[in-house]
Amino acid sequence: QVQLVESGGGLVQPGGSLRLSCTTSGNIFNIRTMGWYRQVPRNERELVASITNGGITNYADSVKGRFTVSRDNAKNTVYLQMNKLKPEDTAVYYCKIDMSLNVYWGRGTQVTVSS
Repeated sequence: QVQLVESGGGLVQPGGSLRLSCTTSGNIFNIRTMGWYRQVPRNERELVASITNGGITNYADSVKGRFTVSRDNAKNTVYLQMNKLKPEDTAVYYCKIDMSLNVYWGRGTQVTVSS
């Protein structure tokens, strides 16, 4: 069984920073892509950032230049450094991994940007 656990969310003021982590456990092998998504009530879950096992990254236009995704392949962990946070970044952030035939999601961590 595969488990993903996100951490690092919380309340931050506009302009502040947070670093999210997603740790994995279980029968983990050959992770191709690791990514972060976010969702607000009544909206669809949207891609924030992703990174392949070769280090190729992809970002939503709304976070380019502010967020940085990275991964530690030895630890099967993915990170999201979020800088210059805005109120519109407020959402539940989910981690996702793609392992060949299967995709797994974490349960999410709340990020709230408010003064």
